[in-house]
Amino acid sequence: MDYSTWLWVVPISGILAVLFVAYLAWDVLRRDEGTAEMKAVAATIYEGAIAFIRRQYVTIAALSIVVAIIIGVLVSTEQVTETQIKGINLGWMTAVAFLVGAAASALSGIIGMYVAVRSNVRVASAARSGVAQALNVALRGGAVSGFLVVGLSLIGVATMFVLYGGLEHPEIAPYLIVGMGFGASFVALFAQLGGGIYTKAADVGADLVGKVEAGIPEDDPRNAAVVADLVGDNVGDCAGRGADLFESTVAENIGAMILGVAIAAVSGNPIWIFFPLIIRSFGLIISIVGVMATTSFPGIKYKTGEEPTNALYRGFAVAVILSAIVLALVTYPLLGSWWFVFAGLIGLLNSVAFVIITMYYTEGRFRPVRDIVQASLRGTGPNIITGFAVGLENTALPVISVGIALIGAYWCGTQAAAQLNLEPYIAGVYATAVATMGMLMTAAYILAMDTFGPIVDNAGGIVEMSGAPEDVRKGTDALDAAGNTTKALTKGYAIGSAALAAFLLFSAYLDKVALVQQVTQGVAPESAAGKAIFAAAHVVNLGKVEVFVGAMLGAMLIFLFSALAIRAVGSTAEKIIEETRRQFREDPGIMAGTSKPDYARAVDITARGALRSMILPGVLAVGAPILIGIILRWEAEAGLLMVGTIAGIILATVLNNSGGAWDNAKKWIESEGVLNPVTGQLEKKRSESHKAAVVGDTVGDPFKDTAGPSIHVLIKLLATITLVLAPLFI
Repeated sequence: MDYSTWLWVVPISGILAVLFVAYLAWDVLRRDEGTAEMKAVAATIYEGAIAFIRRQYVTIAALSIVVAIIIGVLVSTEQVTETQIKGINLGWMTAVAFLVGAAASALSGIIGMYVAVRSNVRVASAARSGVAQALNVALRGGAVSGFLVVGLSLIGVATMFVLYGGLEHPEIAPYLIVGMGFGASFVALFAQLGGGIYTKAADVGADLVGKVEAGIPEDDPRNAAVVADLVGDNVGDCAGRGADLFESTVAENIGAMILGVAIAAVSGNPIWIFFPLIIRSFGLIISIVGVMATTSFPGIKYKTGEEPTNALYRGFAVAVILSAIVLALVTYPLLGSWWFVFAGLIGLLNSVAFVIITMYYTEGRFRPVRDIVQASLRGTGPNIITGFAVGLENTALPVISVGIALIGAYWCGTQAAAQLNLEPYIAGVYATAVATMGMLMTAAYILAMDTFGPIVDNAGGIVEMSGAPEDVRKGTDALDAAGNTTKALTKGYAIGSAALAAFLLFSAYLDKVALVQQVTQGVAPESAAGKAIFAAAHVVNLGKVEVFVGAMLGAMLIFLFSALAIRAVGSTAEKIIEETRRQFREDPGIMAGTSKPDYARAVDITARGALRSMILPGVLAVGAPILIGIILRWEAEAGLLMVGTIAGIILATVLNNSGGAWDNAKKWIESEGVLNPVTGQLEKKRSESHKAAVVGDTVGDPFKDTAGPSIHVLIKLLATITLVLAPLFI
């Protein structure tokens, strides 16, 4: 079958995704909104979320336009590029691609959040009929965001590829659309930072004053910070994460296409460039089946009395099995070697490994969370020490898993090279890209599970604030615990795919450096001199002082960025704590239930703090790699990219899973309790062990929902900046 026939799956799957999103949105929004009290709470959350998103994206839009102009000017000054397009033409094309990526990233986050914030009250209403109905509504609401992100990324990359002449010159277009990845990463960084600071500042303030000081339940309507907390779930976990994962899929697609250029040049077959788009298209269709199976298929959907996560895992298993079958049926005919099929399967298995590892370290059923629960009996200090130790410990298995996946996929590529008469290095690196594409085949389903988390969290808050019966709250509590786990799983999956893609994007940067050097010296890539330049460009010598310094600066950038993000949460949370205390102190009727707190004041404080605090870490992330590349040149920039990525992957793993473990330890004490061996009492809510667990959770909040996810974006941002501006560094 001619490769052009396979290309039709790209627009077909994109259209299917849009239609499926429209169906899901219609299905969710037609559901009952519950009681008048539920509607009132939901309306308040909706107003707060929309107001913050409007203010945040006005700021981001202004920053994006300024950066697009700067990037256009910088690229216009590049004297030598890897294509024949240069000067003003290349500058405006890169700037437009940047703005398209930025706009699509923003759109995917905003629409996903809109449906999520409209879904929460419908989940709360459905919970009155049981967990099964509530789970279905929540997962379908979450799937709107998941499929929109993956569908828009696929349609966006394919459209820009065609508009920039990809069908006529497929070997040039991937380099021209790299700016789209940069734009998506830029918006995602500020969306994730601003949303993450907002949600966790409000959460920390609400928990410390409400649960620890006042001794009132979570989401109690007497807590002035509770609405800001519920708004934060949407602007951070929905809009922020949507933009984050949009840029991940865009950057990884473009990086894989760039790697395909080298093989296409040797083989004369452009299918190597188109393959990432084709395989991602099939993954999108498979994820549709996975979501429908979870909500509708007998034997897969939720069974009364079981853990809600079981149904989600069964749906994920369906998606993984179908992905393995389709991977084999598509990869072998297109790439001509079973070794590339095996590389894709390695990536798919790596996604399963990350889900299992994350589940082990963050679910209450397993040893790490149980250790934190037991440590809470001895106070806040032991809780924090044990939780941090769990975070450090949990880096081992993910790193080993990624290492095995990269080495295994690379080896498969070298075996395929002998069959297809390709350079072993080029085929090996491309096989790691195939592994990344294999891991990302289930991305839409994983994203649906991710947005499921904040939807059920909000639903629980609405149930509590509207005074619904206790049995309804128990159902939403079970879903909330499941949502905590799925959010942790998604972060694990995201960092796993980022780790695989890091090698892919790093290799793409070195490929671009080699091409620019070949053009500068007037050497054909296929000649002996061209091959020597290619080989030299793929050696980064840490023995050179400037490269060593660049590498150290890369690691430093990750830690300094994380410090600024976590500090921003702390400083904004302090303002929320003071405001909530002030309202309790000045209006005793709030605790008595005779008057309402001023929710709007807390929402405004959080919004202003988040918007102000997101600027400095964002500017640092964008400016530092550009300055280092210009001053220390391309090889030092390669050191920054390599070591910064490694440090980012490990630190994000620590932050994500320690935060998830602390959160679920708190949830375990609230739902199941912990037996105190000294008193023989079962300690639950409002006990000393619960207070210790709440404090531990507030430490983990900015870890898992602000700094950790923002590092995911930073890793990809470093890669896309270096790809766009590589000629400036040479």
